[in-house]
Amino acid sequence: MFEYINGKVAELNGSYAILEAGGIGYFIKISLNTYTKLKEKKEAKLFLHQVLREDTNDLYGFIDKSGREIFRLLISVSGIGANTARVMLSSLTTAEVQKAILENDVNTIKSVKGIGIKTAQRVIVDLRDKIGKVAADDSIFDVSSNTNKDESLSALVMLGFSKKLAEKAIDKATKADKNLSVEDIIKKSLKTLS
Repeated sequence: MFEYINGKVAELNGSYAILEAGGIGYFIKISLNTYTKLKEKKEAKLFLHQVLREDTNDLYGFIDKSGREIFRLLISVSGIGANTARVMLSSLTTAEVQKAILENDVNTIKSVKGIGIKTAQRVIVDLRDKIGKVAADDSIFDVSSNTNKDESLSALVMLGFSKKLAEKAIDKATKADKNLSVEDIIKKSLKTLS
């Protein structure tokens, strides 16, 4: 089993990265959130989870150990395979998954493509106790502007703005006042975007 690969980003798209280390190119399946964090990097370190079966030998890569741990917990739930867990971590950040499980938020988990209400409930029941043991991402307990920024970004993207433009507009809107409400951030951002 591999722990991580540290190497040059040879190729990158929304579903996989090829990292070159020691003259070997490793094909690693990644989530959209990992892709976003790797986008501008020439070198990267990805923590790995290997799925080895008679018909496949896949590597899944994560920016940090907590992302990999959440992935491993998700695939331990009956009805969730590696690809579904990857879709989940593409739709939601690691922190959002942790928060949804800790707060019994079935709707957030159910909002992921391919996950129905019964599977969402099973995720919460199976992982509620285990999730607390994972090194918690401090940002999930931060109720300040970071959460407001994330909610604002989600809203703007749903309104049809590109993530990059929306992030710039949000940064501009929150530059003077970091404690704006979600509504105020969205209003200020929309003025910048229009």
